[in-house]
Amino acid sequence: MRLKVGEPLRVFNGRGREFEATIETASASSVHVRLGPRLEAAPEPRVAMTLAQAILKGAKMDDVVRDSTMMGVAAIQPIVTERAEVTRSSLTSGQRRERWQRIAVSSAKQCGRATVPEIYEPLEFDQVIDALSKMTLPLPGLMLVEPGAAMKTTSVSELDLSPQRSATLLIGPEGGWTLTEVERAATACRLITVGGRTLRADVMCVVALSALFTMWREF
Repeated sequence: MRLKVGEPLRVFNGRGREFEATIETASASSVHVRLGPRLEAAPEPRVAMTLAQAILKGAKMDDVVRDSTMMGVAAIQPIVTERAEVTRSSLTSGQRRERWQRIAVSSAKQCGRATVPEIYEPLEFDQVIDALSKMTLPLPGLMLVEPGAAMKTTSVSELDLSPQRSATLLIGPEGGWTLTEVERAATACRLITVGGRTLRADVMCVVALSALFTMWREF
């Protein structure tokens, strides 16, 4: 919107490649650029993290997609949980996945990242646990639970995890996981906490990813 013909810019393909470019033509509907030399893109985390996020209300889910893209997740798996106020059919009819993908692209542009995480089709909670058990989602599975969870949990600071090639982080909805969900997840995930306070669901991705990436010396 601001640049004119002949001005330089940087372009990326969403898969890790970034280039110098020059605007050749520009109109209200399209822009054509001439590619120049390839640039060294911002480094991606060594641990390819999939964020399995319970779908949140309204714009909160948009915020999670934006922030987790900024943090460097490799993919986002939306989950329909027992306490979610949405259905998979309503998500499809409302084209929410397409909206989240556009938000991920916008966030990548804003933070200078050349890789855009893929937004997967929303799944029911049991489908996500099955995917972990069958290793169609990356292991290890780490499920963030509230400090007062009934089952045995481990603080992130006490985890004994060597750097991984990949992992899946599960984060629950505003009302938290149900006991049934926690018990079901314990068959395929490690139950973890971050401190003794209950934090908002829409900020948990930044808190948990920061803690894990620091532990793996990504920062």
